[in-house]
Amino acid sequence: MTMSRETWGPVAAALLWAGLSVASGSALAADPAAGRQKAGLCATCHGALGMGQTPDAPHLAGQPEIYLSAQLKAFRSGARRHEVMNVMAKPLSDADIADLAAWYASLKIDVVRPPE
Repeated sequence: MTMSRETWGPVAAALLWAGLSVASGSALAADPAAGRQKAGLCATCHGALGMGQTPDAPHLAGQPEIYLSAQLKAFRSGARRHEVMNVMAKPLSDADIADLAAWYASLKIDVVRPPE
């Protein structure tokens, strides 16, 4: 049986949502304090508090935990390519990734509206 484009879109969305739900459930065991200890090498480019130090290093502080986890796993697997990040993420375990994501997600960012 083949699916039409109209059918495949909702099916893909449901599968993505299910995967995100499972991933967020496993993130509950993550330890931000452990992530802080593991983030030493990350600070070189992303700063001690997750604020990028170079134009090509994004801010990690305040990003959603599920997003950070997914991106680190994509770098680790090679699904997302970046010369430095693929090397950095390769040795990370799922627990390391969960802890790092929890650490950076725990850092709060304040947005201040400029005066008008």
